[in-house]
Amino acid sequence: MQGIDLMVFDFDGTLVRSGKDLAASVNHTLKKLGLSVLPEDHIIGYIGDGVNKLIARSLGGAFPGKFDEALSIFMDYYEEHLLDTTDLYPGVIEVLEHFKSKKKVIITNKLYTFTLKMTDELNITGFFDEIIGMDSREFNKPDARLILPIIKKTRTEVHRTVVIGDGDNDVLLAKNAGTISCALLNGLGSREKLLALQPDYQCEDIRILTEVFF
Repeated sequence: MQGIDLMVFDFDGTLVRSGKDLAASVNHTLKKLGLSVLPEDHIIGYIGDGVNKLIARSLGGAFPGKFDEALSIFMDYYEEHLLDTTDLYPGVIEVLEHFKSKKKVIITNKLYTFTLKMTDELNITGFFDEIIGMDSREFNKPDARLILPIIKKTRTEVHRTVVIGDGDNDVLLAKNAGTISCALLNGLGSREKLLALQPDYQCEDIRILTEVFF
């Protein structure tokens, strides 16, 4: 087992199963614009780099002409529907309770207001020392500057910090900062891309973290 002091969690696809609501919001946007809707799995493949890139990728040939209108439609709709079907992955509460003595942070490329609304509604906000959204800093994942100040502030060490997530940005964030990387293979991210990045650890289920770290 690996000893750790600071745990950095991704959000979508790691703590919450949010793919369906994100995909539904994108397709609502496309419909409102008179564009063809997309298969859910296609939209899920566009998730991970923030809302702007999600909308741009989903618009396809309609980008950039319809981008501003699409973003506005999406934001208004998603704010009202972000928890229609979204819930915590099985074992999330159990894992957070197990590691209650550890420093824990969420770093996500989701907007801060959406993230906080969801953590509040799902009753997990109190588990975290800090929540950092895409608009919380001037840089985003996988920029190491997201983690290094936290390590300094919490008086922990790089080699005792783990980044846990389902996306390639999470593994790259860990590698860029010199921390431990732990890929979750059952989230929204591509399993093949994750494994190709050779993370330090890989888990099929978030509950396995209790068997890997102490």
